[in-house]
Amino acid sequence: MKKHIAEQTVIFFSVSKWLILSSAVGIMIGALMSIFLKLLHSAEDSRNILPFNYYYLLPFALMLTIWIVRTFDRTATGHGTEKVIEAVHKKDGFINVKVIPVKLVATIITIFAGGSVGKEGPGAQIGAGAASFASTILKFSKKDRKKLVICGISAGFASVFGTPIAGAVFGIEVLIIGVIMYDVLLPSFIAGFAAFTTAKFLGVHYTYYDIDFFRSLNLDLMLISQVVVAGIFFGVVSDLFITITHKVEAFMDKIPYDRYLKAFVAGLIMVILSLLISDKYLGLGLDTISNALHSEVIFSDTVHWYDFLLKTLFTSLTLGAGGSGGVITPVFFVGATSGVAFGHIIGDNIALFAALGFVSVLAGTTNSPIASIIMAVELFGTQISNYAAVSVVIAFLITGHRSVFPSQRIGGFSKAENIEVGEGSDIEHTPISVNMKDIEKLRHIRSKLRYKSIKWQIKHLKDEKKS
Repeated sequence: MKKHIAEQTVIFFSVSKWLILSSAVGIMIGALMSIFLKLLHSAEDSRNILPFNYYYLLPFALMLTIWIVRTFDRTATGHGTEKVIEAVHKKDGFINVKVIPVKLVATIITIFAGGSVGKEGPGAQIGAGAASFASTILKFSKKDRKKLVICGISAGFASVFGTPIAGAVFGIEVLIIGVIMYDVLLPSFIAGFAAFTTAKFLGVHYTYYDIDFFRSLNLDLMLISQVVVAGIFFGVVSDLFITITHKVEAFMDKIPYDRYLKAFVAGLIMVILSLLISDKYLGLGLDTISNALHSEVIFSDTVHWYDFLLKTLFTSLTLGAGGSGGVITPVFFVGATSGVAFGHIIGDNIALFAALGFVSVLAGTTNSPIASIIMAVELFGTQISNYAAVSVVIAFLITGHRSVFPSQRIGGFSKAENIEVGEGSDIEHTPISVNMKDIEKLRHIRSKLRYKSIKWQIKHLKDEKKS
């Protein structure tokens, strides 16, 4: 009895401690995010002041961003979330507080000039940096600092997109594939909700989508089969996004020229492409996402079948050139527009497939299926939850053991029983092997099916000649 009471007492004080800490951190991060989002909104509105197209500044903005990051804090480079994951795994959650102003300024400059990046990565990095700074001041242990930094990721994500539950789960799920850190679950929920509530109180407005979709509980086998195929398609799109972004970044690193010159040329290429095709692939692309999720979306001047491919290219060039900003907003753009393309192929429920693409490509590129399913409910309503669950999980599996965040770790988890996953420092260096015996079996089955198909065709031709 005494042991039971002692255990409950310790748990009570632990819960109380993290309720207070995560609430305080969430409020602080919510305030920081409201400043960041309002400055970003003001910067986008000020584009109209320029006597020329704002994206003409992109080559110079990329050069300036590189200089700011290299001069003041090099951890502010890239899309933010990746650096936070790396800090949690390799630095016990320590993040230099300098990253907050540097990341904020570098991201605003990049997005103002049309860099194809998002706002959630900086949000996660600024939030995690604030949490790490608070941990340092309060002289927390390494374990508690890591927990508070994870709360910072959740709070940053929740307050940027207005999805407190999905944000909380994302902050935990994105660190290790196949592992949910239950000891951080409550603090992350509290921090995410506190940050979201604070940002709303300070005047941040969020967008939620009405896709005008309703299905009764009657079994719709045709729609379910379409959703299954859509999940496979979104998995391929996710893999394509990961591959292109990594390949372009690696290619640009290998080019033997000054990084400032490479940034200028990359920016110039995007300016030329924008003049020749469209400027909607620049910046956040929120208008195109909104158009794709409209209940009466059609291919028009606002949404095209190739939009997701060009957005992938623009994002890859921006990040490869050294631009600062997140990668999740471009993922939403790619997912929603690829969903519109798939919906037109199927011929029905286009807005539904745009919504499914929105969350499924997020799951595929970041290995966060649970957070993606919850986000579908928070953004689009419960009416698509069942379909979102199917599409999201299939996309997550089809993408394979890859991620847009190379610092993610695989927690002894394999996406198929015939694939063996070893132990590595991160997903990029984790050894993965395929059971070749099973591959040979598949080849044998395929050859037998091909033989039977040819045999059936010959018999069919003979029957035709006889008749």
